[in-house]
Amino acid sequence: MWQGHTSGGSMAKRSGILATAATLGLVATLLSACGSDSDDALVWYINPDSGGQAAVAKACSKELGFEITTQVLPQAAGEQRIQLARRLAAEDPSIDLMSIDPPYTAEFANAGYLAPLPDDLQQRLRDQAFTGAAAAATWDDQLVVAPFWSNTQVLWYRKSFAEKAGLDLTQPVTWDQIIQAAADNGGKVAVQSNKYEGYAVWINALIAGAGGAIATDTEKGADATIEVDSAAGDDAAGVISELASSSAAPADMSVAQEGQAGATFGGDTGAFMVNWTYIWTNYDATQPDVKKDLGFARYPQTVAGEESRPPYGGIGIGVSAYSDHEDQAMHALECLTSPENQGINAEMTGNMPSSPAGYDYPALKDIYPQELLDLFQESLDAAAPRTVSPYWSDISGALQSRFHPPSSVDEDTPADAQKFIEDVLHQRSLL
Repeated sequence: MWQGHTSGGSMAKRSGILATAATLGLVATLLSACGSDSDDALVWYINPDSGGQAAVAKACSKELGFEITTQVLPQAAGEQRIQLARRLAAEDPSIDLMSIDPPYTAEFANAGYLAPLPDDLQQRLRDQAFTGAAAAATWDDQLVVAPFWSNTQVLWYRKSFAEKAGLDLTQPVTWDQIIQAAADNGGKVAVQSNKYEGYAVWINALIAGAGGAIATDTEKGADATIEVDSAAGDDAAGVISELASSSAAPADMSVAQEGQAGATFGGDTGAFMVNWTYIWTNYDATQPDVKKDLGFARYPQTVAGEESRPPYGGIGIGVSAYSDHEDQAMHALECLTSPENQGINAEMTGNMPSSPAGYDYPALKDIYPQELLDLFQESLDAAAPRTVSPYWSDISGALQSRFHPPSSVDEDTPADAQKFIEDVLHQRSLL
């Protein structure tokens, strides 16, 4: 949680103290360590990938006539947030551009860390983006970052297992169906349920799939309405409890992140998995037999008959409010997030474009079946972003605290989680 303006006014004071304490002893080191090789080069802080962002930086450097260099942030999204926030709290001028995970966009914008995008640029970026991508990039009715790539999850399944279980994946399926099919046939359902942001992604998708939301009225800051203790929250807790107590639960369920889920799915008991778009190429080089057996379908329904709300992830690129090259950075921003460069990045990383035009990049049609490209776009249209709030880090941390480990989730969990989230937001409890 960082400096910002809220109805109560406490956020700025409390966050300013935290930011100062976290950065005071590090400012000199950070500022000397962040510089680029050239004073004229733009520095773009990127999340780790397999070279996609560096490739588009090189392409835009050539197109625009000035150099865009990259600095790689830590692997975990939470650590990326902390490193960027520390540098920005120190008003570090060596950051020009930054890749930001959607749940932290509102926090950075509300804190004044992002340079406002010109109105005409906002309009062009909105016009090219998926509706959900633009919504995730918006705070206080302003587009504050440029959507770069938009990720979603689908249900991956082993075709041989689904056939053995007699489950028709051409029709919508529920979590209950896949858990029972896996349990009855010696398989596992792989999810992300370690105590980290990926678990909040799953909980959010389950609640949204039952017609609910974790929080509403987020413009009220800490006074947002928390809605975890609800019928939708009960449905979400029911799914988690059902899987955790089932023989379909992987042994490492309580510590599973994306990689562990992929390993479980690729093992002898692999049956079903929810995971991001990169999975399609994940087994190409290492487990071609798994790739041949890889099927895909719409994200499972929380409640039978109600459309699922797949997770939404991705990256938006923002311009630092403290950049000494703001005008150049705005030009770079538009170039980096052009549909063609979204396509280049998707080809190299498996992180799919944030615009329909990006899906027209020819190489993607050589890598992915058209029906999978269609499913990705359908899922993005239906996706449920995590709560857009400058307090998301607190909300997410409190939610994870009460829903973890998955084996502890029961009928009391939604109410316990809601109370704890409210207590944290109003400074009655600490994470």
